[in-house]
Amino acid sequence: MSDTTPRRLPFEGIRIVEFTHMVMGPTCGMVMADLGAEVIKVEPPAGDHTRRLLGAGAGFFPLFNRNKKSVVLDLQTPEGKEAVLRLIATADVVSENFKPGTMHKLGLDYESLKALNPHLIYVSHKGFLPGPYDHRTALDEVVQMMGGLAYMTGRPGDPLRAGSSVNDIMGGLFGAIGIMAALRDREQTGRGQEVQSSLFENNIFLVAQHMMQFAVTGQPANPMPERISPWGIYDVFGVQGDEQIFLAVVSDTQWALFCDAFGYQDLKDDPRLASNNHRVRERGWLIPLLRERLANQSAAALAAVFEGAGLPFAPITRPHDLLNDPHLLATGGLAPITLPDGERAGETAQTVLLPLTLDGERLGVRRSPPRLGEHTEEVMQELGPPAWGLSAPVKH
Repeated sequence: MSDTTPRRLPFEGIRIVEFTHMVMGPTCGMVMADLGAEVIKVEPPAGDHTRRLLGAGAGFFPLFNRNKKSVVLDLQTPEGKEAVLRLIATADVVSENFKPGTMHKLGLDYESLKALNPHLIYVSHKGFLPGPYDHRTALDEVVQMMGGLAYMTGRPGDPLRAGSSVNDIMGGLFGAIGIMAALRDREQTGRGQEVQSSLFENNIFLVAQHMMQFAVTGQPANPMPERISPWGIYDVFGVQGDEQIFLAVVSDTQWALFCDAFGYQDLKDDPRLASNNHRVRERGWLIPLLRERLANQSAAALAAVFEGAGLPFAPITRPHDLLNDPHLLATGGLAPITLPDGERAGETAQTVLLPLTLDGERLGVRRSPPRLGEHTEEVMQELGPPAWGLSAPVKH
């Protein structure tokens, strides 16, 4: 292959038909689309309602629906139902994240569709895997509260959700992992299968380290603001000009570097601080002392010292500031898209790419998030004329 030949992406030739909205299901489709799959998003005539969300939801559709096609079909009509069955007959994967029972009522559940297409992989993104809770309506915040994450994030008595849709996004990632595993299995067996991913079980995976702490030590995990840190210095420090900076010293080698960098020979020689575990035990007086010593320095000056010594540090950054982050800009972590909806429809904005490279390259944007129904005519023409009563499987 020459240097000018476009890269062949891993899942080129795989067709995914998705019936998704919000974050979890669209994240799964976005991952597969970024990796080369043809992802066809089936929308009702009114469109995915996340196209119209305000506030914290305004970024949902443009972020999680890039590299996809949009087809509008009214599944409440015979014509729409016929068209969607013809489309699914050509698909490798169906992805959905509607409430339990919704796809069954439409005749688009796995049991109904595998008779049409026995090679089909069917991924459902739900609140809970099958069990006592599976009738409940779940949201990211719901499972964060009931799954221990809000308890661990907030202060004692003040449960606090994480500042991102962590379960929705990770649940979509696990759905994509399930698709990849099922595609590999199909290569060996020739059979499709059903894949399920869920918010609650994803959240349990996120707090599993704290569950395991109790299983191993018999000591319950305290909320993160009140936890016993495993590291001597691992804190946010208030500094000059009311700025803040996170500083960490997590090994004995780093402790020596830290003391040398700031001229803290008295602390370096103190036998009470001889090892990381010693410093953890002495945090009650050590951290206040360091806060006092560092308070008159600027965040930029501290960052320069820590970077020069190879010590971990981080500025306290707001999400929108990252659109101008020099590392993201230099490494191609952002890419332009054309916004499909809203007051800024048709304008360009920067989106965030998947946090990985293949052969040294980031996976870019081949298609901006689609306008509602942008690809309906293209996809329907490819399928050909209707064939009422479609029931036979297609070849793969």
